[in-house]
Amino acid sequence: MRIHNFNAGPAALPLPVLEQVQRELLELPRGGMSVMELSHRSKEFEAIRDRAENGLRKLMGIPDDYTVLFLQGGASLQFSMIPMNLLGDGISADYIVHGSWGQKAFKEAQKEGNSRIAATTKEFDFKRVPHQSELDLDPNAKYVHLTTNETIEGVQWAEIPDTNGVPIVADMSSDILSYPLDFSKFGLIYAGAQKNIGPSGVTVVIIKNDWIEKKSGLATMLDYSTHAKDQSLFNTPNTFGIYMIALVCEYLEKLGGLDSLQLRAQQKSSMLYALIDSSSFYHGFAETESRSKMNVTFRLPNEELETKFVVEAVLAGFAGLKGHRSVGGIRASIYNAVETESVRELVSFMREFERLNG
Repeated sequence: MRIHNFNAGPAALPLPVLEQVQRELLELPRGGMSVMELSHRSKEFEAIRDRAENGLRKLMGIPDDYTVLFLQGGASLQFSMIPMNLLGDGISADYIVHGSWGQKAFKEAQKEGNSRIAATTKEFDFKRVPHQSELDLDPNAKYVHLTTNETIEGVQWAEIPDTNGVPIVADMSSDILSYPLDFSKFGLIYAGAQKNIGPSGVTVVIIKNDWIEKKSGLATMLDYSTHAKDQSLFNTPNTFGIYMIALVCEYLEKLGGLDSLQLRAQQKSSMLYALIDSSSFYHGFAETESRSKMNVTFRLPNEELETKFVVEAVLAGFAGLKGHRSVGGIRASIYNAVETESVRELVSFMREFERLNG
């Protein structure tokens, strides 16, 4: 029996996709072998790679002047690759920091080039994103980096900020494919696949074509131009992960695309926040205007009750609810593949837990 999966990543995958993978695991249709045995140099795998790219392009409305790459190393490697490829003498970048992942991205950028913090909410314990009036932006910066959704703190931008025309570089690892985007604001988007796109081991990078240029002295594998030239096939990629991305994209398209997924995310998160707001037992971590629709973070009256909550939740069939060690408390990650019924069951469990322990 499958349980209710609220893990932050690797996270829930759509059951129909897993069932299709199960059917095709030993032998792809007309393939004679598993996708895990297929040469990445074969025409058959090139077709799978194209399905994955075209699926993302269709869902997200990615313009033709952007390149889609399937890389390895997670979003964490992108913290370094981005400044390595985009910064240089006389070229700087701004970083907006409102959570743990933004902090890590800025730390790595400092090692690679001229970067500065344009705004931070560290003094507010990362419970919200910066207000527009708090942004101190350099109009000459190459890019403004931000994390659209901070998974650990459960803080998300309700609207992408105005950067006065400076292109945004966005870590969208935990909310990509959950709402439509205006690509004119972005120079580069990157995301680890293991939350909303597919399994762990693949990192999607969507980059403006005119930002891809071979950089002297940069290691071959860390150069975007290397991977763009060979369509993500310069080295052996995560073939199984890319195959699954193709299937996930096709499934999400059948659900109605990003408009439908945005509505589902709003409905699921609203169920949890309505309970939290009506209770004196549960307390949300993020400030109301910055609450995430992907990662709902909250506290109970004390750590002893939080430990009891997690233990009893596991026994009741809920996984992944323990909050990150740096924040504590409880975190329910409700990515696209988490069904509304699972959220409804969690709300019922929370009500009963409060009744018995409040």
